[in-house]
Amino acid sequence: MTSETLKGLKVAILIEDGFEQVEMVEPRKALDEAGAETRIVSPRDKQVRAWKFTEWGDEFPVDVALDQAKAQDFDALLLPGGVLNPDTLRMEPKAVAFAKAFFDDGRPVAAICHGPWTIIETGAAQGRRITSWPSLKTDLKNAGADWVDQAVVVDQNLVTSRNPDDIPAFNPEVIKLFGSARARRDTA
Repeated sequence: MTSETLKGLKVAILIEDGFEQVEMVEPRKALDEAGAETRIVSPRDKQVRAWKFTEWGDEFPVDVALDQAKAQDFDALLLPGGVLNPDTLRMEPKAVAFAKAFFDDGRPVAAICHGPWTIIETGAAQGRRITSWPSLKTDLKNAGADWVDQAVVVDQNLVTSRNPDDIPAFNPEVIKLFGSARARRDTA
C-alpha cells in the first residue's frame, strides 16, 4: 500500500473509554500509512482510555470532542470494538447521530468486534450482511441484518470484522472501501 492511496482522506475514529486498543491502533496505523488523516472523536474532552484484552490499556488524546465534531468534516468513519466502548456510545444520542450521518450520506464506515452495536442504533444494520463478535449475532439479526461468521464482510459502504485476529483481513478491505470515498470526493 502506498502512502498516496488515501492522501487527504479525513477519517473519524469514534471511541469512548473501553475501546479495544488493538482494534483502534492497528487500523489507524494502516490508514495513516496509506495517507489518511485520522482523528479521534470522543464524548471525552481530553483523553480516552483503551482496554487491552483483559485490563486497562493506554490513554490516547482526543482530537475532536464529540460536542464539537461535525460528521460532514470527515470522509469515513472507523468504529473499533471492545465491550464498554460501543455499549456506551450507543446510549449517547450525539454519537449515534454522528455515526448515522455517515450512513445517511453514503460515506464508508468500518466496524470491528462490538463496533456494530453503534450501527444498530443508527438503523443502518437493516438489510445488510454484517459480521461481528459472536455475542452480537442475535442483536444484529433482531435489527434486520444478515449476520455471518466471516473474517471480513463488505456490504455497500460498510466493512465489518469479528475480532482482533481478523485485523490482517480487515485493514486492506477498509483501505479499499475508504479509497472509494476519496475517488468519489475527488470527482465531486
